[in-house]
Amino acid sequence: MTKAIRFDKTGGPEVMKWVDVEVGEPGNGEIRIRQHAVGLNYIDVYFRTGLYPLPLPGGLGMEAAGEVVAVGPGVTDVKTGDRVAYVARPPGAYAQERVLPAAQVVKLPDAIGYEEAASVMLQGLTAQYLLRRTYPVKPGDTILIQAAAGGVGLLVCQWAKALGATVIGTVGSDEKAEIAKAHGCDHPIVYTRENFTKRVREITNGAGVPVVYDSIGKDTFTASLDCLAPLGMFVSFGNASGPLPPIDSSEFAGRGSLFFTRPTLFTYMGKRSDYEAMAADLFGVLASGKVKTSINQRHALADVGKAHEDLEARRTTGSTVLLP
Repeated sequence: MTKAIRFDKTGGPEVMKWVDVEVGEPGNGEIRIRQHAVGLNYIDVYFRTGLYPLPLPGGLGMEAAGEVVAVGPGVTDVKTGDRVAYVARPPGAYAQERVLPAAQVVKLPDAIGYEEAASVMLQGLTAQYLLRRTYPVKPGDTILIQAAAGGVGLLVCQWAKALGATVIGTVGSDEKAEIAKAHGCDHPIVYTRENFTKRVREITNGAGVPVVYDSIGKDTFTASLDCLAPLGMFVSFGNASGPLPPIDSSEFAGRGSLFFTRPTLFTYMGKRSDYEAMAADLFGVLASGKVKTSINQRHALADVGKAHEDLEARRTTGSTVLLP
């Protein structure tokens, strides 16, 4: 037997229980992983609360890193003892050990540790597709990233800076502004006391930005649109403040033929070749030092309730890892 977090009803952090589970042996095309570190992401809250429905009872957690301890029939790409990491569906990474398809993992380079990998698979691959594919950032671009001191935000700030962009970011406090600035954000805006739309227009001499990356949702939707230049792109990749209101397409027409997209990581990494290429790109910028992970919170996996409370209260910065 091994331990895992399970929940049988939606609700607050208290619905998550640390229980014994039977993992079993890997079947055809599967591997068993002993997990050394697990990532925490806001999507875990969406699943726990029922915003994103899941069959119940079930598990939580989308990403982890660990060691392969058993290999099922037909698996040729990985072997026992390999160091691997993954971001995968369905949720279930909140566990000491897990069986999952071998096609859902990537091998870890020697330069990338377990905690670093667990903290960056979902957030880092999200940053990768946002900056490299959804709106490919170019030298000279000025971009806006909401929640710049969050896990994805700090990665986007560093990576965009390395690509030659000027980075504007919103944050909730002076402390978070300093953190964002230290990670490449040229213009941190404390949205609790500053009108970020006005500041973006001032910074860009009235032009606006070609792209806004927004994971906040309903609280920033209209103001984010008002930051965009004509033909700009609004990228909605999260709902931390709640889902967007019903959208009237005239909102985009009237502001200058804007583009709107609601991308998901699993669409971008749907092909194995894309998953591998995205991971290689991510591991490459991490190994180069151009992008660094910021693991600012660590919790025992059994204490994941406290981790969720802090995340929802916006008391976290950077990434949080859970240790089985």
